[in-house]
Amino acid sequence: MKSQIVFTLFVGLAILAQVSHALKEEDCEVCVKTIRKFAESLTDATKKDYKLIENEFKKFCKTQKNKEQRLCYYLGGLEESATGILNEMSKPLSWSMPAEKVCEKLKKKDSQICDLRYEKQIDLNAVDLKKLKVRDLKKILNDWDETCDGCIEKTDFIKRIEELKPKYVRSEL
Repeated sequence: MKSQIVFTLFVGLAILAQVSHALKEEDCEVCVKTIRKFAESLTDATKKDYKLIENEFKKFCKTQKNKEQRLCYYLGGLEESATGILNEMSKPLSWSMPAEKVCEKLKKKDSQICDLRYEKQIDLNAVDLKKLKVRDLKKILNDWDETCDGCIEKTDFIKRIEELKPKYVRSEL
């Protein structure tokens, strides 16, 4: 009886762990959006054969740029790709697995797949600089080709951005 309770508790915790670790689109945004876009471009006949999916993905990758091209490189969709895990993407797609689940499987094979992120555009007229991370503050300065000599604290970066804001940010009237 006691072992049955322990077993039931263990199974419940395992299910709870699976639910809490489900990959969300924002956790792996480049992969999910790219795989979804690619899957939507496939014909019904192509979707059933993983080898045809792989061939189509290689064609798809030839037209990709930036982050999507980097994802293609990681999966082996480009000629210059060092490794290839295309079958980890093509077989699940042939089973009609959703893009989030495909990317979750790919992440287990190569964690850098979900490290790819789209650049966030920051509206400096609307954003509260105090709520941004230092990394984002540095990126703003870097995008402006400006430095912040002697900046150590977050407030130093905010002060520098506020000084430069009139030069780089157009305020709408």
